[in-house]
Amino acid sequence: MTSLRGQLLVAGPALVDPNFRRTVVLIGEHGDEGAMGVVLNRASETLVEDAVPPMATLTAPDELVYLGGPVQPEAVVVLADFADVEQAEVAVVDSIGFLPGEIEDTSAVGELRGVRVFAGYAGWGPGQLEDEVEEGAWIVLTARSSDVFTAAPERLWRDVLRREGGALATLALLPDDPRVN
Repeated sequence: MTSLRGQLLVAGPALVDPNFRRTVVLIGEHGDEGAMGVVLNRASETLVEDAVPPMATLTAPDELVYLGGPVQPEAVVVLADFADVEQAEVAVVDSIGFLPGEIEDTSAVGELRGVRVFAGYAGWGPGQLEDEVEEGAWIVLTARSSDVFTAAPERLWRDVLRREGGALATLALLPDDPRVN
């Protein structure tokens, strides 16, 4: 399988794991060592200014921390829309990339047009993601910059499926299953 970096993984209807049910994951790394990404549509109730005060200077007031995935939930992962994408540690889609991990002076990364802070990330070991895609747990779709900074994360799963049309749009009409949180 070619690298899925910069692609979306959209949870298929059969994926009922509560960590990933109806999630949209942006893949940031994918190779022989495995894959990592962040869940784009799970906002927490915690403000960035309360959880990670140094990042609050980069985000909009009242910006929430997003739950990036079940791996290392104490880790801070930051996606930004860079005026100069060369400043990103890893470019993912268009001008969006990951903020360098151990950054002490946030002005060193240049102008940022948007920032989203995540607690934790989603990770897969070697071959694991490929197996899950082959089994139909994930639908691989093209990411858009607007997916990362959506103002309506609770609608992202449905919106992404609808824009693809056809049978995928039909999936977006499935009711929530009350047996699964």
